[in-house]
Amino acid sequence: MLCSFGGILAMRCEMGERSDNRDSSMMERLQKLRYLGELMKRLDNEYPNWRPPLNYRNPYELFVAVSLSAQTTDVAVNRVTPGLFRLYPSARELASADIRELEEIIHPLGFFRQKAGNLVRGAKRIVEEYEGELPRGMESLTSLPGIGRKSANVIRSHIWGLPGIIVDTHFGRVCRRLGLTEETDPVKVERAIEAIVPEKRHIDFSMTVNFHGRRYCMSRKPNCDDCPLGDICPRYGLLGSRI
Repeated sequence: MLCSFGGILAMRCEMGERSDNRDSSMMERLQKLRYLGELMKRLDNEYPNWRPPLNYRNPYELFVAVSLSAQTTDVAVNRVTPGLFRLYPSARELASADIRELEEIIHPLGFFRQKAGNLVRGAKRIVEEYEGELPRGMESLTSLPGIGRKSANVIRSHIWGLPGIIVDTHFGRVCRRLGLTEETDPVKVERAIEAIVPEKRHIDFSMTVNFHGRRYCMSRKPNCDDCPLGDICPRYGLLGSRI
C-alpha cells in the first residue's frame, strides 16, 4: 500500500531526527575524547617522571607494602618496611613470623593487630596455594587477606604491567571534579574510567591523577589558582563550579 504524502513526510522527519541525534552523540563523544586527551597531556607534562610512592624490590615486598598502607601514609610505610624485610625477606619467613614481634614492628602504622594478622595469613596462603609466588589473577589476589581491588591493581600494574585503574580517595575525588564520572563507589569509578582511558594508559593515568590529587586537588583546600588544569576543569562539587 502506498504511503500518503503526510506519512512520507513524517517518516523523513523521524529519520532526520535520528540522524541529528546520532550526529549530536558523535560530536559529544569527540568533545569528551579531546577533553580527556588534553587532560592526559597536561598531567603527563606535570608529572613526567613519576615513580611508585611505596618502596619495594619484588612482588612480595609490594604485597606487604600495600597491605600496610591502609589508613596511613606511604611515607610511614616506607619507614617501617626496611626493617620488616630484613627479618622476613620472603613469604615463607613471614608465614612463620611471631605475631607479637610483627605487631611491634608495624605498630606505628595503626591497626597493627589486624594488619599483622592479614600479613601472616596472606603469606601462608601464598606459600601453601601458590608455591611462595604472588599470584597474578585479580580474583586470586583479592582473595588474600587485606588485599582489595585497589591494592590488587597496584600490584598487577606495577609488577607485571597489566591494565587496571587504581582507585583511591585522591583518584576518585579528582575524576569527579573533572567531570569524568559521577560515581562514588570505587568499583564503579574503576569501571567508568577504564571504559574511556586506553588500557596502555591505565597506569600512567592512575598515578598522575593520584599525584594531582595530592599536589593541587586536595579534599578541603584545592589549589585551583595554580592548577595546570584550572582553565579546563569544570570543578564539579566545588564552590565556584563552572557548571
